[in-house]
Amino acid sequence: MKRILIIEDDEAIANIERDYLAVHNFEVEIAGTGAEGIAMGRSGQFDLILLDLMLPGIDGFTVCQKLRETLDIPILMVTARQEDIDKIKGLGMGADDYITKPFSPSVLVAHIKANLAQYDRLRHSQNASQAKIEMGNILLRTGSRRVFVDGKEVDLKNKEYELLVFLMSNPDIVFSRETLYERIWGYDAMGDNATVAVHINRLREKIEKDPTKPRFIQTVWGAGYRFVPSSVVKNERGG
Repeated sequence: MKRILIIEDDEAIANIERDYLAVHNFEVEIAGTGAEGIAMGRSGQFDLILLDLMLPGIDGFTVCQKLRETLDIPILMVTARQEDIDKIKGLGMGADDYITKPFSPSVLVAHIKANLAQYDRLRHSQNASQAKIEMGNILLRTGSRRVFVDGKEVDLKNKEYELLVFLMSNPDIVFSRETLYERIWGYDAMGDNATVAVHINRLREKIEKDPTKPRFIQTVWGAGYRFVPSSVVKNERGG
């Protein structure tokens, strides 16, 4: 049974979410404040965190950032705001996905199941034939989930890493934002491209010498993104 932590200060909403998730065979615990959520989340006892952004005291953005320092499980943020800037900020803090209030319980469950399934799939089937992928000055070790650029290790968040693995495993192929969302997040993008765009930009900031003129992750205008290897691709076992 998957364990979900709900961080939500509105007790009525939290209880509704808990009861509906329980019907779908999730074990749920609730934290009513940001501080409580950080403490409970860091226990390592949960498979996914459902995080409301509008919390008293420590807001959801800060909670997400602090949890992401030690956790790589999916963090699904909940926001009542429609503005893209809030969604982008939350994703930038390390959230994997978001859902906007008001939402139906079925949509909530669909998002949670999709994120959990994708996380499990990528964690437990890390391309057994590829323990190491190297392109240009980028070295990716799938076994240990470590990435090196010019010999120096870079810290990638969960979805940033998964995007890089996918793109490097499929070089020179153009993928639309919708396709990348479906492949990495495991859910229909429904026309919202902010999630993919934010993660692509953050990934560029970490692996490109000049993110404004990307050498590896290139935009194909009107079509999507592709990873362009600058040298011979090396896929090896071991290492």
